[in-house]
Amino acid sequence: MSWAEKSFSWIGLGLGFVEISQAISMGQLGPKLLEPELCATKLVSEARSLFLDNLFRENPFQFFGYVTMATRKLLSVLITAAAVVVVAALSMSAAAAQEPVVGTAPFRIHTLFSVECQNYFDWQTVGLMHSFRKAQQPGPITRLLSCTEEQKKKYKGMDLAPTLDVPSMSRHPKTGDWYPAINKPAGVVHWLKHSKDAENVDWVVILDADQIIRGPIIPWELGAEKGKPVAAYYGYLVGCDNILAKLHTKHPEFCDKVGGLLVMHIDDLRALAPMWLSKTEEVREDRAHYATNYTGDIYEAGWISEMYGYSFGAAEVGLRHKISDNLMIYPGYVPREGVEPILMHYGLPFSVGNWSFSKLDHHEDNIVYDCGRLFPEPPYPRELKEMESDPNKRRALYLNIECINTLNEGLLLHHAAHGCPKPKWSKYLSFLRSKTFAELTQPKKLTPESRQMMEVKVEKQDVGEPEKWHPKIHTIFSTECTPYFDWQTVGLVHSFYQSGQPGGITRLLSCTEEDLKQYKGHDLAPTHYVPSMSRHPLTGDWYPAINKPAAVVHWVNHVRTDAEYVVILDADMIMRGPITPWEFNAAKGRPVSTPYDYLIGCDNELAKIHTRHPEACNKVGGVIIMHIRDLKRFALLWLHKTEEVRADMGHWSKDITGDVYEAGWISEINEILIYPGYVPVPGVNYRVFHYGLEFRVGNWSFDKAKWRHMDVVNKCWAKFPDPPDPSTLDRSNAETLQRDLLSIECMNSLNQAITRHHEIAKCPDPNSLSPPVKVSPNPPSLSTPTQKTPDRPSLPSPDRETDSKIVTSRKFGEIDEIDDSVIKPEVKNESQELSPPAETNQTFSSMRFWIIGLWVFSIVGFVAVMVMMISRRKGLRKRGKTFKTKRRTSYMGSWDRNAEIS
Repeated sequence: MSWAEKSFSWIGLGLGFVEISQAISMGQLGPKLLEPELCATKLVSEARSLFLDNLFRENPFQFFGYVTMATRKLLSVLITAAAVVVVAALSMSAAAAQEPVVGTAPFRIHTLFSVECQNYFDWQTVGLMHSFRKAQQPGPITRLLSCTEEQKKKYKGMDLAPTLDVPSMSRHPKTGDWYPAINKPAGVVHWLKHSKDAENVDWVVILDADQIIRGPIIPWELGAEKGKPVAAYYGYLVGCDNILAKLHTKHPEFCDKVGGLLVMHIDDLRALAPMWLSKTEEVREDRAHYATNYTGDIYEAGWISEMYGYSFGAAEVGLRHKISDNLMIYPGYVPREGVEPILMHYGLPFSVGNWSFSKLDHHEDNIVYDCGRLFPEPPYPRELKEMESDPNKRRALYLNIECINTLNEGLLLHHAAHGCPKPKWSKYLSFLRSKTFAELTQPKKLTPESRQMMEVKVEKQDVGEPEKWHPKIHTIFSTECTPYFDWQTVGLVHSFYQSGQPGGITRLLSCTEEDLKQYKGHDLAPTHYVPSMSRHPLTGDWYPAINKPAAVVHWVNHVRTDAEYVVILDADMIMRGPITPWEFNAAKGRPVSTPYDYLIGCDNELAKIHTRHPEACNKVGGVIIMHIRDLKRFALLWLHKTEEVRADMGHWSKDITGDVYEAGWISEINEILIYPGYVPVPGVNYRVFHYGLEFRVGNWSFDKAKWRHMDVVNKCWAKFPDPPDPSTLDRSNAETLQRDLLSIECMNSLNQAITRHHEIAKCPDPNSLSPPVKVSPNPPSLSTPTQKTPDRPSLPSPDRETDSKIVTSRKFGEIDEIDDSVIKPEVKNESQELSPPAETNQTFSSMRFWIIGLWVFSIVGFVAVMVMMISRRKGLRKRGKTFKTKRRTSYMGSWDRNAEIS
């Protein structure tokens, strides 16, 4: 550098201090105070342009005059600037003691993510940790590692990240429910209680393991405030808009559809975390609302319960989020124009041309511990220009390859750090180590478009409007261990989940010990096992219908439920909509039921004999809505009166039946249930089909009694004969048309339920001869809802929390401990539509039994006689043969001697 250039460097430096002093005086202290060299460099450049290129070349003497004058001014400026800087520094230090400057210490950031002891999470951890360092994310990071004691003994990845060991809750310690996603809120709660880092932090960033950080996530730069966390938008969480939110939070209007990226103040996290965990457990237990229309979960398996647990928990503690749809992006999605995402979430499959990647393809991948192995290399950046002409779509392709390339770069560095031999040179490895790739993946800064938050509309409750509250409900129904009840169970349970019925459902399964040993339908519904009373233990009377009141008595005495109302159904029903006590005005002391007009026993001497209040006898049945306290008082009397009426054989011949309800407080509702085949009342929205009677549509008909001995559930792809197509119906009579449409709807719902059951049971493709796929007893451990369809989760009995053993007078043993996830219905490699079996005649069956027995006896006798005769003849033959043999031996012996002589 020449002396002239050195002079102007000093001039630039002086002018830089002048600019700083002006900034101080105007209160504009931003990054200029932190970067004086940049200011000086800029001013030197301007000085060179102004003086060196013009004045020095045209008039050197005038130039030196300017230098002298500038030097004098510079000295005075330096003295002034130095004084101002000292005063400003002192004032800033005093202010810092009172109020910290946003963006600097002591605003401390800590990043958290949750994983399990699996290869699947290990390679994700390597990718996230590498991107964390590469993006220059401030503050420490902690991996919340949830493992069982057995898993920890074999686990090799303890050094993959700074780790806090968290007790695994994948298998819930109380309910036994298998749900690994609950480890995320459980891990956060554990970190807050047991980590010293939680005591020295101001802001927390919570991520998922399957993410790549592209730029630093600074809470105050994103706009996070205490009481107002920042989060990414999860629009598919539709449960914030429907009954799901109303059931699980007192403030459904505060429910935010958020997830993926969570940035919040530590105080907010401390208030939220326990509620997050509690609400996750609550939503997970609400199996009645797993359906897609309630949750947005396309798999209808409750895998996103943790996400709703977060949203409902945040609503409970009053947190309102600043929601962004720009900060995070799924590879494969096209970013908005001008938006620079700082986080990639590779939860979905994505592709570039013929190349594709899905994390689920690497669920058991040992790639972290397999030296030199990387994920398949994607296309190179220069190739993308030829693939896509649209600049924004091409930018999406760049994000796709950046995601997988960052993962591979992390694996490459991990292998090298753990003593793996240097891999052979390749074009792809050379690219990952190139300056080009480093420039493409340098930390990204937020753009104004990325900072924009979504507007969240808050539904304001009218002043003075009382807060709506609904009691908890539980639905029960009674069955036996027979194929006949199995297909009915499949139909009812499937319709229950589709109907939007609140609360859970329990099947009361009455079986003998022998039947239970051979029974294959344990996983068809959440089940409470009940000893069979089909054969009465005292009288010996055969009456299977008594199992219904007996099972209810057993359930109310062995299961502790928090439900206030119980809905009792029959197995041969299909639900069309929710049955709730608040809609049908049920109350404590006033149950609701449906009318059974054929119970004429309420009008004659039968009622007078069997109840003290015959005037209060109601002809009801089918659907019953009752308060739990009423049910506990009523159940035993129901059973007792059933036994009493059953024993009254003197009144059987009069075709009258007994009232099992000795109560005058039952409200009859005829808008809940309809029999298919009956003409509906116009305008009534029936909630239940009861297909207890034969019904017809034209020449087609269905009678459940004809299917009593057919195993529809365990015969792959079996179903009932399809009803006519609605388009073929006669529309000239409106009443007949509505009747037939309801009949068709009932049958289609039943067939859909059975087909869905076969799909879940992994029945083989009916067009192939491949063997059936064995169902895994436990679903895979998944971290996001955007994954492969999980196997059907086991449905544990809802009473397992409080009663792991069922005590019965008949020594049933620990029936409730049967592992529903292991016992699966037998899957046969068959595909056919069943035809109705011929009706059986009991007398003919008995006669046929004796005829067959006589045939068998005759055949056995004939065979025995033949065996004796044959054995006798063999004995005679044996004796004669011995004699002949002796003679032949004597003769042969003399022949041999003669031969020797000759």
